[in-house]
Amino acid sequence: MSDEHVDVGAYALGLLEDEDSTAFEAHLARCPSCHAELAEFTPMKALLTGLGPVEDRDGVADLLSRRAAASRRRVRWTVAVGAAACVAALGGGLAAGFAVAPNNPPPGTAVLAGQLHSATNPQTGVTGTVGLVTKTWGTYVSLDLADVHGPLECELIAVSKTGERRVVTGWVVGVPGDGVPGHPAHLLVQGGTAISAADLARFDVIVVNGKTLLSIPV
Repeated sequence: MSDEHVDVGAYALGLLEDEDSTAFEAHLARCPSCHAELAEFTPMKALLTGLGPVEDRDGVADLLSRRAAASRRRVRWTVAVGAAACVAALGGGLAAGFAVAPNNPPPGTAVLAGQLHSATNPQTGVTGTVGLVTKTWGTYVSLDLADVHGPLECELIAVSKTGERRVVTGWVVGVPGDGVPGHPAHLLVQGGTAISAADLARFDVIVVNGKTLLSIPV
């Protein structure tokens, strides 16, 4: 396994030096497997955000950096699992799981993965595609959304065949919006749901305390 493949965990945690990070991004542009793996690692960064119980944040970062460097020639999951153990220990028992923690990925790193399902709402003009990947804990979900005008606060809701509704992730749409004139870039978000892919009926993109912008059957 090359160093570039091993670097995916350290890159997701922001532990690479600038030169190494630039080199990895060049590798990432031509490596679909690392793109998919990065989507798995990205939620780990949520564990490092808002760690109130940790007083020595510099010490945590230094420990994670040394762990990543020592694991350079090990498989990439060793980097992630070891880093999570360090954060949990120093954070005084952080009560959060990284497997399903929704997190907006850095620009350019999110990709749709798995089974793709698309839809357009002719009334709102909103168009979107969800990617579904079956996991042992449920379903990993990625979303590409366009033609949404802001400002809005939105959520992606997973709806089961029995009518159960679960929030996958939420975000704020600024002005002018996403995938619209003046801001042509689509919104790319990811998250997870405990509902299995086989039990899913659709995904709803909703305005918080408001209307449904788009429903995507699956």
